[in-house]
Amino acid sequence: MIGITKIFRFETAHAIHGYAGPCAHIHGHSYELHVCIAGSNSGLGYIEGTGIIFDFKELKTLVNEAVISKLDHKLVLSRKYIADNSTPPGEALLIFDYEPSAENLLIFIQEQITKVLPGHIQLISLRLWETADSYAEWLSS
Repeated sequence: MIGITKIFRFETAHAIHGYAGPCAHIHGHSYELHVCIAGSNSGLGYIEGTGIIFDFKELKTLVNEAVISKLDHKLVLSRKYIADNSTPPGEALLIFDYEPSAENLLIFIQEQITKVLPGHIQLISLRLWETADSYAEWLSS
């Protein structure tokens, strides 16, 4: 199995309802998302044909449409947060049934990407960097 990784960047604001600290307030991050996919070379050694498992441009298009367009320059809040706080209305508000922590954002991202990947390609891992030294990671089981 051979894997490739594409890196994406986007800006999103969120708040964590019930968190005892500054993340309870609306704040933003410059996220960096690493998407690693894999395909099989059928155990034949080198990859036949073009030698490409999956085109980076196609991966960019899929992830931009399935994920980045939904999260970039959006405010992501949980229904609980909205019920307990006044929230400005707007088109840039994305409402989750769960808290939009880095971990839960990663699960959302995994679900969106899995829906659009072709059957011969497997999502191997995701890393969502919230800061320069902190990330959440999803790994295929």
